[in-house]
Amino acid sequence: MKNTHFLALIILLSSFHAPLESKETLKNTVGQHFAIGCAVNTSIVAHSNSKAHLLVEQQFNSIVAENCMKAEELTPREGVYRWGQADRFVKFGEQNGMRIIGHCLVWHSQAAKWMFYDKKGNLVTREVLIERMRNHIYSVVGRYKGRVYGWDVCNECVMDDGSMRNSLWQQIIGDDYIELAFQFAHEADPDAELYYNDYSMTNPNKVQTVCALVRDLQAKGLRIDAVGMQCHNGLDYPTLQEWSDAIDSLASTGVKVNMTELDMNVLPRIESFSGAEVSSNFKYRKALDPYRKGLTAEAEAQINQRWIDIFTLLKAHEHQIDRVTLWGVHDGMSWLNDWPIKGRKAYPLLFDRQKEPKPVVRDIVEMF
Repeated sequence: MKNTHFLALIILLSSFHAPLESKETLKNTVGQHFAIGCAVNTSIVAHSNSKAHLLVEQQFNSIVAENCMKAEELTPREGVYRWGQADRFVKFGEQNGMRIIGHCLVWHSQAAKWMFYDKKGNLVTREVLIERMRNHIYSVVGRYKGRVYGWDVCNECVMDDGSMRNSLWQQIIGDDYIELAFQFAHEADPDAELYYNDYSMTNPNKVQTVCALVRDLQAKGLRIDAVGMQCHNGLDYPTLQEWSDAIDSLASTGVKVNMTELDMNVLPRIESFSGAEVSSNFKYRKALDPYRKGLTAEAEAQINQRWIDIFTLLKAHEHQIDRVTLWGVHDGMSWLNDWPIKGRKAYPLLFDRQKEPKPVVRDIVEMF
């Protein structure tokens, strides 16, 4: 009789220490259909006992570096590399068995400015920039060979109208700078996955150009595993049909599709403004910051429904999608608090400023 009572007590105590909720995480549900990740900053990686740090460990099975792997952070001067933050990021992912994504190798913004100029301040030659690109990619990808699962090789090279961005990479090297970047990345780590990443990827003109770019790389025998759709969306844009059509178009090239920077801008938009150009900056106006004291019930309901619609769409396309990555961990760390207007209060992610899951997270978990 005593043994029976003791066993019953053990079972009862176990039920308290291992509540059902502990298993109902994004990585244990959504993560069984495609990788579910987030962008992490250096603060989250460094503070091992912080609530945000523990939240990432509990909820996600993939991480991407928000800034610490960008060229201006890694190599401020020629021949100088600051590896500390990137090393800690990779170690954090390894310790938690996560899929580690490197972001990004070639980008017009947050680039290492010295790469483009000689000592007299003039633009370097094509040959010099190619060699600097090669050395940079070999250094970064080579350092983390076998440890980083995949790399955003080229980021935001296409304009919204489908034309190629007239970046310094394009001006100095020419049309083949993208294929050279993919070539060098593959040479540096033949086993790493390689991606092209861009915003406004529901724009038909842009999708058409990116599909042509993918096919061109494939025709030249270069590795490209996926296209990253930066999903900086709003309550009413893009439409779900536009998303669905874009996913189908990109997948038709034979590559996987990654949702790489998913968030939701619920704040009012500047008239005629779209995209995710990081250099955009507009003057603060109170009318464009309506939720300083919190969301209204109506706004919260709209946001919840939009999240449900988005994940319903993603689930319907799971045979084409390999990874979904939220751009940030919780509302307080999102770039949308300061972009494209500095100082607003944004609500773009699935976890609130207290690092707690919003009620819609349970709905998403139950869906999967």
